[in-house]
Amino acid sequence: MRRLVLIALLALAATPAARAGDVTRGEHLYGRYCLSCHGANGAGTNRGDRKGPPLRGVGALAPDFYLRTGYMPLQDAGDQPRRSRVLFSEQEIEALVAYVASLGQGPGVPRPHPERGSLSDGQQLFTDHCAGCHQVVTEGGYLTGGVAPPLEEATATQVAEAIRIGPYVMPRFSPRQLSPHDVDSIVRYVQWAKHPDDRGGWAIGHLGPVPEGLITWFLAAATLVAVCMVIGRRLRSG
Repeated sequence: MRRLVLIALLALAATPAARAGDVTRGEHLYGRYCLSCHGANGAGTNRGDRKGPPLRGVGALAPDFYLRTGYMPLQDAGDQPRRSRVLFSEQEIEALVAYVASLGQGPGVPRPHPERGSLSDGQQLFTDHCAGCHQVVTEGGYLTGGVAPPLEEATATQVAEAIRIGPYVMPRFSPRQLSPHDVDSIVRYVQWAKHPDDRGGWAIGHLGPVPEGLITWFLAAATLVAVCMVIGRRLRSG
């Protein structure tokens, strides 16, 4: 019995030490890669070409999203964050997230459950709130002041994180605007849209209705021109 109690006490004592070690390592990584833009202790900066928002109170949510998508760090603080190669290992990401989360109380990383969501509701919610920029087929698009990225590489957690964060020019949706169940439904639809059922149609790379319509008109115009040329030749030969 005493041995079990001792093991339990050692486990409890080791847990804070491990977390403290992660935070310490995260602080060193932060000083190397993040401090120049986000300032000491996450206070933010607003000078010259080094401008970065404060990170106090953002919790684990924001750093987890920006680091795992490769959105951060940026080469130029004025650039739009875009999905790119992740520069940090899993352990380094966990340490950085732990350090930023330690700067102030904030939201944690969401744990979506798309299997609990409704596909039809998710399609409707995505159409109402997201399709204006990302297209209803989640292939992304261009908009004033930025580019809405395609979502085929976004994980379920990253979709849920983006909804709550509103990265770059994307609006942020609070739990009052989109409930956890709504988020589950949107995530389920985004996952479905990565491999949709193209029954009875030609997908054309899932470019969306406008580009697909333009391709249709182009093919129709080319066909009409070919028909006119054939008729013209027959008339001249006759």
